[in-house]
Formats: sequence, structure tokens, C-alpha cells
Amino acid sequence: MSMTRKIAAIAAGAAGAAAVGGVLDVTRRRRQLAGRRGGKKTVFGSLNTPPRHLITEDGIDLHVEIDEADSPLTIVFVHGYTLNLDCWHFQRAAFRGLVRSVYYDQRSHGRSGRSSHENATIDQLGRDLLHVLDAFVPEGPVVLVGHSMGGMTIVALAEQHPELFKPLSEGGRVVGVALISTTAGGLDPARVLMPMIPAKVGAGLADGAIKTLARGHKAVDGVRRVGYNFASVVTDTFAFGDQVPEGYVAFVNDMIAMTPFQVVAQFFPGFRDMDKFEYVGVLSAIPTTIICGTEDKLTAIGHSRKLHSRIPGSTLVECPKAGHMVIMERHGQVNAALDQLLAQAEQA
Repeated sequence: MSMTRKIAAIAAGAAGAAAVGGVLDVTRRRRQLAGRRGGKKTVFGSLNTPPRHLITEDGIDLHVEIDEADSPLTIVFVHGYTLNLDCWHFQRAAFRGLVRSVYYDQRSHGRSGRSSHENATIDQLGRDLLHVLDAFVPEGPVVLVGHSMGGMTIVALAEQHPELFKPLSEGGRVVGVALISTTAGGLDPARVLMPMIPAKVGAGLADGAIKTLARGHKAVDGVRRVGYNFASVVTDTFAFGDQVPEGYVAFVNDMIAMTPFQVVAQFFPGFRDMDKFEYVGVLSAIPTTIICGTEDKLTAIGHSRKLHSRIPGSTLVECPKAGHMVIMERHGQVNAALDQLLAQAEQA
């Protein structure tokens, strides 16, 4: 049997069985999900502005969008793994016109260019963030907001350039940080990849399995598209903690599906190997807010509590019953916490 057929068989078999905590009754769960249509429909991806382009040191074209505003500081939003800048919909709607805001698709994600395998790392994402700051926030104070892998990106930048994370009076540039649903190490990669791979493989993840699937990434992508109902149930299970409108789940599921499995596989080692808790202490020099849902199944609340313990003076915001996509699920609470952070940063 060819490699492609083997991978397709694995994925197809997984779609009929599987998942965490026992067998998922996909039909029943999908019907329940379809019933969550109440309230005003949110039109995700409707807040875009004309793109700016930034070419990185290794030639990757980063897609950047900016909401201009007459404000004393700039917020830079850094999205997570397999997502894109549109995931910040509720934050963008809240801060548009009030605070200058910069959004960008991380390399290999969304509308940005594809990275080489060797540069698909958390450390490289930290360097990309510095380029974004230099190009689009060359002066004035900045607040960094990162979700999931975006938070890890900020931590990588803090390790590489701790001098940036100081009050303006001491020569710093970053005057506030929000770390949302993230960690600085000790992450179980199987948790991160579960919503994006065939379920039978997920329970016993190893580098060998990921590399095998990556070699047949086109077949895996095909199965992911065909098994939409199964994928939406898995996304609902792992991305959210409480019941959310069906449109939220479909939006996140679409972003994940748009990320080629080859990209998923390239970034996999970075989560397994990341160990940067010793560097997060530099964030204690500036206002830092840590936000996480108590039902986060990907970067569990314990990671946020550990970050809080390692960053003296930080603020920990726990969102009851919320999952990994807390920026959508509890967007009101998240935006209120960001308002408080901005006020602290401006005052400092």
C-alpha cells in the first residue's frame, strides 16, 4: 500500500471512532452544535484593512494589517498555532478607533508566506515579532498581546531582547504584555495537535508519527476537509470549554483546516522542546496580565498559574468554564482585562 493510501486509511478510520475520554457520537454532537444558533450572527473576517507587507530576514512575506487611531500607544496582537489574525475579531471590534492596533499573520499561517522547515521555530517567531515592531512601531510605547503560540512568541522575544521590556524612562519599548492561553514550556504536544490530526494517531503522538503524516500531508489535508462534521465536533471539544454559537466553532474549524498539515508538522518540535520559564521574569518590570480559561484542554490553567508565579507583580485572570479560545468565548472578560492593562501601561 502506498504511503498516501496508508495515511488516508489511518485518518478515515479515525474519523469513525475515537476521541478523548471515549467514543464521540459525532452525529449527535453535530446536531447539538447545529442547534446553537441563537443571537445575532457574528461575521468573522469582516474587519480587515488593506494589507501591509513585511519581508523578513529570510525572505518571508508577512501579511500585516493596521487599525490607525490617535492614541499614545500601539497594541500588537500575535495569534496562535493554526490560526490567523482574524481570530482577534472581538478585540479588533472593541479597540478599533480607540487604540492604534497592529495585526499580522505569523509565518506559514493565514496570508503570510510559507517558511522553510529550519525556520519554523518559536525562536524565529520571536525574531519576526521584532521585525514587525521595527517596521510598524518604530517609536512610542507598545503593548504586546499574544494568544497560545503568540504568547510563546512574546516570551521568545523577551529571552532574545530583555532590554525591550522596560518602562520608557529606562529605555524600554514594550510597556505592557498580555499572555493568553499560553505557556513558556512543559507543554504536551499531543494536546496541541489533537484537533488537527486523525484521532487514532493523536493518543500516541511521537515524532515518527508526525513525520510519517507530514510526508503524506496532501492526503491528510484531503481527509480533514472531507471529515468536516467530525472535525467540527473535535474543534468544539478542544477549543472551547462552554457552549458557544455554532458560528464560533465553524470559524475556528475553518482557520485550522486552512493551515496545511505540513505546516502543522513543521512547528511540532517547537512545542515539545520549548523551555523558557527562566526568562519570563523580565516581564515583571512592566504591567503583565495572564489570561486563561479554567477548562483549557490545550494549554491548561496550570501553565498560566505557573507563569503568574514566575512573573512577580503580574495579574492572573481566570475565566471560569472557558476553553482555549477564550479570546472568543469570553471576549467581554478578556477585553475588560486588556482595558485594565492599557490603563496600567499608560499610567506607568
